[in-house]
Amino acid sequence: MSTTTPTIVLVHGAFGDSGMWKGVIAKLQGQGYTTVAVPNQLRGLESDAAYVASVTNAVEGPVVLVGHSYAGAVITRAARDASNVQALVYVAAYQLDEGESALENAASHFPGAKMGPDVTFSFEHEGEPELRVLAGHYQDVIAGDLPSEVTDILAVTQRSVTVKALTDKVSGTPGWRDLPSWVVVATQDHAIPGQAQEFMAERAGSHITRVEGSHAVSISQPDAVADVILEAAKATR
Repeated sequence: MSTTTPTIVLVHGAFGDSGMWKGVIAKLQGQGYTTVAVPNQLRGLESDAAYVASVTNAVEGPVVLVGHSYAGAVITRAARDASNVQALVYVAAYQLDEGESALENAASHFPGAKMGPDVTFSFEHEGEPELRVLAGHYQDVIAGDLPSEVTDILAVTQRSVTVKALTDKVSGTPGWRDLPSWVVVATQDHAIPGQAQEFMAERAGSHITRVEGSHAVSISQPDAVADVILEAAKATR
């Protein structure tokens, strides 16, 4: 436990950017918490985790590390190299175990995911394939509880992710084995089914909060997401 108020470090996942935390940041700052939104590189699990760990280590004092979607895998790995992390929060995220990847994991058999080759398109950069969600499918797959005028913009501003990042496996002991963890299960998620999120959370012994929201739950339900982060932050003090 720490007597210092922790800084909240937020890491976005694939097919989004740090703007997805806007409403969450507003509530956290309103409660007096310093926040840092990390631009996830989305290049590969090890390099992404190393970047997040570098940013986190630069924060003075304790940190609550928060990851959405693919960033769940990133914070799981980064926490091992950031000694000031006191707690992990997974928001509609992959909470992977050693040897698992975002595309191949023990929770991938749960039905309900609409993410796949039919809703994405691939291109190559420097010989590395990358993926984006097709604009016409973005609302259904990522943000079904948001109006089209919002999702139309999100589809345009999304950041692509390398296939390597999604297929890289977690190496070594996952951070959630040594740190307390909290999970926001988005029950209406069409990217990572709610049942899959629940399975991973129960396996990890995490504190679970279920929110009726899409994969973009940090946008559609920012107060509910912020409340879970605040719960984790207060538990570390």
